[in-house]
Amino acid sequence: MLTVPGGEIAYEVDGPPGAPLVVCVHGMGANRHAFRLLTPVLTAAGFAVARMDSRGHGDSSPDWPTYDAEHVGQDVLALVRHLGGPAVLVGSSIGAAAITFAAAAAPDQVTGLVLMGAAAIPPRLSLLQRLGAWASQHSPRLWITYYRSLFKAGRPADFAADTDRLLAQLRRPGRMAPVMALLAPTSVWWTQRAADVRCPALVMMGTHDPDFRDPVAEAQAAAAAFRRAEVMMVENAGHYPFLELPDVVNPAIARFATQAFEGAVRPTGA
Repeated sequence: MLTVPGGEIAYEVDGPPGAPLVVCVHGMGANRHAFRLLTPVLTAAGFAVARMDSRGHGDSSPDWPTYDAEHVGQDVLALVRHLGGPAVLVGSSIGAAAITFAAAAAPDQVTGLVLMGAAAIPPRLSLLQRLGAWASQHSPRLWITYYRSLFKAGRPADFAADTDRLLAQLRRPGRMAPVMALLAPTSVWWTQRAADVRCPALVMMGTHDPDFRDPVAEAQAAAAAFRRAEVMMVENAGHYPFLELPDVVNPAIARFATQAFEGAVRPTGA
């Protein structure tokens, strides 16, 4: 557990001590185990991998003054410094916003960013969609139903057991509040800070991600916010390409992280 202002952040580290660091940040309603398939690929590539539970999620403390992505980004930086960064940061969904805030706030601590399923275009939801979102964020079972629908290209072998664990986590007292609070306005305007990021970024998006009307346009909008970013569209994948098609996606993340630490990818204007 890492003590930060407002509470405690749970994390675990795999890989050789003193190796280049990668820190992984999950999305809303998930926890650090989302990166269970990515971690061994990164450690095999020579990285130390830290996976953290965001505020109110997993084993982190439940009650915080705020849960928005900007403050999660501060927790990310605290962990990077605690573990002796700099680090490549990997963020899934709203975790992509958090790592962007972190990189903008402390460029010397972040070597590269990997953003997966990042929302960059303000959504226009119908009344029915807004009601559905409200219901899923207040009911653990409805939330898990929504979570299952985000996988389009395949599911991990342990998917059923993992979703059972997520459901049990969300049924614990106070655990649905962070899911709802992550959608605070500061979580949405993360692209405005992307211009302050000096490191290279890799934007990954599933072509069938149901969270977006046009996943290609969403990925392009996310990439355009940075000084320099490349886009990798993952064919047939949904919102979690690193879990749906790990043999395709996770080696690509490892290659990008290696290039970022070697300085092979340079941001424009640096």
